[in-house]
Amino acid sequence: MSNTNSDFHSRLLRLSEPIREILRRTQYTPQQSSKVSTKDIILSLLPNNEEEEDSHASIKNLALACALISSSRSSTHELLSWIPENLCVAGESALHEISKDYFSDFPGNNDEKVEELMVVDSGKKRLVIELLPIVLPELKDGIEKSSIGKNNDAEDVSASMARTPIGYGILAAHQLRWFVAQVEKPNLAKICNLVVPCALTALDHSSPEVKGQGMVSFVHLAKNVSSGDLGLYGEVVLDACCQNIASDDEIWIHVVELSVLLVTKLQQNNPRSPWHERIMNEMLGHLERQPRNKERRIAWLRFIEPLLNALGLFLLAHFRRIFPLFFQWMHSDDAETVLLVLDRLETIVRLTWIRNSPVIPRLVEELVSLYKESSMRKERDEIRPLILRILMLLRKCKSLQFESAWSQYQEDPNLSTVGKYIWTSSS
Repeated sequence: MSNTNSDFHSRLLRLSEPIREILRRTQYTPQQSSKVSTKDIILSLLPNNEEEEDSHASIKNLALACALISSSRSSTHELLSWIPENLCVAGESALHEISKDYFSDFPGNNDEKVEELMVVDSGKKRLVIELLPIVLPELKDGIEKSSIGKNNDAEDVSASMARTPIGYGILAAHQLRWFVAQVEKPNLAKICNLVVPCALTALDHSSPEVKGQGMVSFVHLAKNVSSGDLGLYGEVVLDACCQNIASDDEIWIHVVELSVLLVTKLQQNNPRSPWHERIMNEMLGHLERQPRNKERRIAWLRFIEPLLNALGLFLLAHFRRIFPLFFQWMHSDDAETVLLVLDRLETIVRLTWIRNSPVIPRLVEELVSLYKESSMRKERDEIRPLILRILMLLRKCKSLQFESAWSQYQEDPNLSTVGKYIWTSSS
């Protein structure tokens, strides 16, 4: 076994040398504000000649180094943005080769426990799955130690100064995201109890960057496991989502996607769930405070559809908050907002049939106004068919109220073809 360890360590050194060489040639000046040198961290994780470490520890550290390197492809953060593409390629190549060597040189890694856990199509994925029980607790600890507490008193501030710099937590969160993303169904369900505590620690962090990586990890998890796999963690994760809805602009898109994905997965077929109500109200409240924030409204409109479908008729309780926002956004300068609003409007009308709602006259008025405005937009041919579909739905589900609202436009020569189209198509 000692010869095997020695041979394997030699191959680790050889395969990691291209990474070390590219790192030597790559210019990198650490940001003074971060107090962290990513380059030094990667170098410290690479195997060295000074002593032959335990093979399992060496390969774990090399995998952590490759995770950091590969994370630069999905991040613009200053700690990772300096990493060149050729370094990413070298890291992936090394990990691929080491994975093959690892399982061929150590037959004990093919035992029944490992085989039970893994249904995989590559050596790299198999190696990641074996490393996760060791790596995730380390990453959780690194994230936790770098977080500033939620309290603002002097004692907490003093304690936070003695903590690990936040940069280490940011890097650990990117490593977490990379490791989790390598595993898919059905394997991810079998290690859910390892992933969830680590990702929750990231969501509870003081840094938006760490929170964001935790959310992306949770999104991948939710897409690859069942509601039963999340087990008792379900409500804990939903509560963490609610607490993070009032988040920084840079991670709003992640918290919206995650919140909708989780609540519809965990509370499916239960539109009366208080979680539906709480998450929808938290989001609407935040949008009401910043209705002109383009990035936030687009993210919400893009991901909210599954929650609208889950609520169904219970959307009626949210009309007084949804429609004022929609009426404002319908006349936005950017076409993406307008088209998304019209798509979501059609969904709401289809699901609720606008039962006993005083909103119909105002809705018809705003749709007519937008139809006229769209004549000056280059997206006119995309906007107008959506408006016509909504008007036809309104006439079909609330004919008397719609006809009353439409009566004031009957003599408008600019809308004569619209009226004929609605009546002909509806009938």
